[in-house]
Amino acid sequence: MSAQFRAQLEEAIIPTVIALLIAIICGDLLIISYGQAPGPVYRMLLEGTWGNWYGFGQVLYKATTLAFTGMAIAVGLRAGLFNIGAESQIAAGGLAAAMVGIWLPAATPGIIAILVCIIAAGVMGGGVAAIPAVLKTKFGAHEVIVTIMLNFIVLAFINWLITAHLHQPESVHTATIHAGFLPRLQEFFPAFHGAAANLSILVAILVAIALWYFLFKSRSGYELRAAGLQPEAAEYSGISVHNVWMKAMILSGAIAGIGGINFVLGYEHYYEDGFATGAGFLGIAVALVGRNNPFGVLVAALLFATLSQGGLAIHAFVPKQIADVLQAIVIIAISAAVPEVRRLLLASRKRVTA
Repeated sequence: MSAQFRAQLEEAIIPTVIALLIAIICGDLLIISYGQAPGPVYRMLLEGTWGNWYGFGQVLYKATTLAFTGMAIAVGLRAGLFNIGAESQIAAGGLAAAMVGIWLPAATPGIIAILVCIIAAGVMGGGVAAIPAVLKTKFGAHEVIVTIMLNFIVLAFINWLITAHLHQPESVHTATIHAGFLPRLQEFFPAFHGAAANLSILVAILVAIALWYFLFKSRSGYELRAAGLQPEAAEYSGISVHNVWMKAMILSGAIAGIGGINFVLGYEHYYEDGFATGAGFLGIAVALVGRNNPFGVLVAALLFATLSQGGLAIHAFVPKQIADVLQAIVIIAISAAVPEVRRLLLASRKRVTA
């Protein structure tokens, strides 16, 4: 493991761990205020998530979707862009994957069908993101405003398509896909029986590896990071910042769009209106907690998925909204903890190399 990779891994994971510890302390106070002992509540949370195969499978399923939206937003932030449109991009990508899976013949070889559906999801997500990219680079429109408004437009349009033309009788989803199925983990590990986790998680891991290599090992990734850190200096050095922004926003949308396969290809095998509600906005928190590092995003996605699933497990003891409060505390804690953690990591590396 190279020193650079190890340092990036430390900066991606350790701040998240620190933030989790702070959240646990604050969570203790909240739980005590409801007249419960923190120990049994946390034990129930862990038993309902990582303590049994079904709960763990649900955590992996939720983390997969959050990993895609988190990485999508992280790409934009690395380039100095705030893509708040992941909510509509993942929906558009999921619809594209579903329609291709419906149109493909059932006899299509599985690997080919999966690849075609993934490509369709990425192209559709990137296509939606291309709209704010063009408006920003050509007309100077602010990507935050455009992506927020585009969320309403795209989701409303998809809703109209489903309810008026594509839905099955007495339902709000499309027909079942004929090809492009991603097996659930229970087909390989029976202990996951009933859990929604599927092989989309492997796609998310592969995307994270490819994205890390792109960001930190390629010339294009260097230009993207340079444009995000100092756009004026990057432009002066010969980098076309507008071109970088265009490519970064489209890449961001493509990654979010691919996230739609988790539900469509791996879980229900059809597109359902509202299947990823909230995943795009929560992906912002995942990206921030993951420090815009693909591997940090994976860890943060697991953390938020654990809190989300754990909220259901602790509902018998305390309101499940406690988990939402803990998520907010993690976000605040990471903002406060990161500068100090970075200073400590830098100091420790200097001592080691001295």
